[in-house]
Amino acid sequence: MSLTEEERNAIITLRVQKAQESLLEAKDIMKLGHWRVTANRLYYACYYVSIALLIKFGFFAKTHSGVVNLLGLHFVSQGIISKEQGKFYSKLFELRQSGDYDDWAIIESVDVLPLITPAEEYIYTIKKLIES
Repeated sequence: MSLTEEERNAIITLRVQKAQESLLEAKDIMKLGHWRVTANRLYYACYYVSIALLIKFGFFAKTHSGVVNLLGLHFVSQGIISKEQGKFYSKLFELRQSGDYDDWAIIESVDVLPLITPAEEYIYTIKKLIES
């Protein structure tokens, strides 16, 4: 994908905004006890900011698993993103996949509540990388 600098910056800004909005949505939905949807919104909050980071550095993924792979290859394995945060993003991806596509998956508060703070930290870390 070939983008001008202006187009790339606009997309990055929009993706970061979407990440922040999705995080707020997750917190609002959490209050209603809809844990599968909360997990979904947490994943998308981290996904959007991850996409922004990839675009910032000229990487483009065509799939969600492609985002996981590119982050691992170019950021986690290089020590730019910690292994813990890389594992966290992968865990969110798996939880979202399970919640969306596994008919028998049950996602409860104990699965989701421990993910709120790490999601906030992940988004903060990635935003700082984008800004640097």
